[in-house]
Amino acid sequence: MAPHFGILSLAPPLLAIALAIITRRAMLSLFVGVWIGAVIYAGNIGVAQTFEWIVNAIGASTFNATILVFVMLLGAGIALIWKLGGAHAITKFATRRINSHRKIGISTWLLGILWCFDDYANNAIVGSSMKNLADELKMSREKLAYILDSTAAPVATIGISSWVAFEIGLIETQYQELGIADQTPSAAATFIQSIPYNMYSILAVVMVGIIVISGRDFGEMLTAENRAVKTGNVIREDANALQNIKEELGEPVTEDAPLRVFALPVFALVATVIGGAVMMGYAPDRTFIEMVNNTAVATALVWGSFAMVSTAILLALSEGLMSISESMETVLDGFGTMLPAISILVLAWSIGSVASALGTGAYVTQYATGVVSPVMVPVVVFFTSAFIAFAIGTSWGTMSIMTPIVIPLAWSIGSNDPHFLAVAVGAMFSGAVFGDNCSPISDTTVLASTFAGSDHIDHVRTQMYYAFTVLIATGVIYVLYGITNLSPLILLPLGVVTLVVLVYGFSEFDARRKDISAKPGASSGLRTGLTSDD
Repeated sequence: MAPHFGILSLAPPLLAIALAIITRRAMLSLFVGVWIGAVIYAGNIGVAQTFEWIVNAIGASTFNATILVFVMLLGAGIALIWKLGGAHAITKFATRRINSHRKIGISTWLLGILWCFDDYANNAIVGSSMKNLADELKMSREKLAYILDSTAAPVATIGISSWVAFEIGLIETQYQELGIADQTPSAAATFIQSIPYNMYSILAVVMVGIIVISGRDFGEMLTAENRAVKTGNVIREDANALQNIKEELGEPVTEDAPLRVFALPVFALVATVIGGAVMMGYAPDRTFIEMVNNTAVATALVWGSFAMVSTAILLALSEGLMSISESMETVLDGFGTMLPAISILVLAWSIGSVASALGTGAYVTQYATGVVSPVMVPVVVFFTSAFIAFAIGTSWGTMSIMTPIVIPLAWSIGSNDPHFLAVAVGAMFSGAVFGDNCSPISDTTVLASTFAGSDHIDHVRTQMYYAFTVLIATGVIYVLYGITNLSPLILLPLGVVTLVVLVYGFSEFDARRKDISAKPGASSGLRTGLTSDD
């Protein structure tokens, strides 16, 4: 167990978050957070400990190293598609069908929901497919990053994904530890029962739908969208995009490429990821849950991204668009486009190690568990998990910290009621996803910025208004549940209504404050210059 450093354990992650938001310098802020954590942990200048954590984040974890390889290969695949003219091909094809600001938002939202298998792949595949079309239709990169981020972890945590296997495993471990496996439904059944109570995840996805369908924005997202619509600048002029293909790779070799130059590499990526995951997990005597538990999605992502690169190179040669030498140069350039994202990703993982070493999660939970009554269990578990996830930047880490606390607590306070256990588990997963969804030190948030081509801190700042709106609505319905014990079939629609009221209220207030028209059909000032059916 990690030693406890008391309130000092909060300093590194909160300092990194605050600096990132204030300075807009993600790498500098994260590095300072890691360094301050090393000073606290080691009791000296902390340089050696700082780089030990950073090196371990790169190589000590097989999963982390695999994800870095995936990100680099995907960068190479995207670069090849760009140079071959695939981005222009898909834009020309899609603009005949998706021809408005609203339609691109709705299409990205629905694709994010459909791709529920993995949050990393969700960001990469949906972002890479939609970014150029979103640029064409003057959607800000911040808005695109928000849609990607809020349909990645929130969907993966309740869909058919690696997340579900991880979550079921955590529940099962605690059932065995407590010796209550024979008094409860299976861990998988408990997880399924918890889904309606994972209210933040559900409402976060609904929130995206409300925003893209209504066209209403508020906070800094309103500023970003107005900039994109009125000036055509989809990214702030002095922003630092984590991935800027056009600037780093130059113009494509042709602007009249066939659609297959885009479609075949992306199909190879998707098919190989799904096929590889199934192949690794399948065995004749395994249940579906056992197959999910025994596959390796990260490895499948590497296979898929390699298939994408290989297919693109074969197309380049067969179509006579690039030589093998030019293709390999593009691969290396594609690796380079991912270096800013990889740097932030490694530092985000490093600060997660800091939080673990200092006992940040344990420090927070020891206070929360001492003041919980049955009525307040869902809301306290939710907000505690949300705070920890925001501070340490990882939902899986938060779940690992909270599950050994929440399940025994809920079992005891709930008088051994399996249903109460499912409610508490749902609230815990719900809070964990909030942090993953909006913390600037979350790897999923970094990847959303990367594949949208957004400035990372601009993405965080604009998304935070929306994430906290969902946080408020979720907190309200958890309180209502604790007081009334109403079914989620009633509470979730109430949550949706709350979101609609908040979105319309905030957008109207912000439109007046900024002296921007918010008349119906004007979308809080965002419709100027767009087509009439958007």
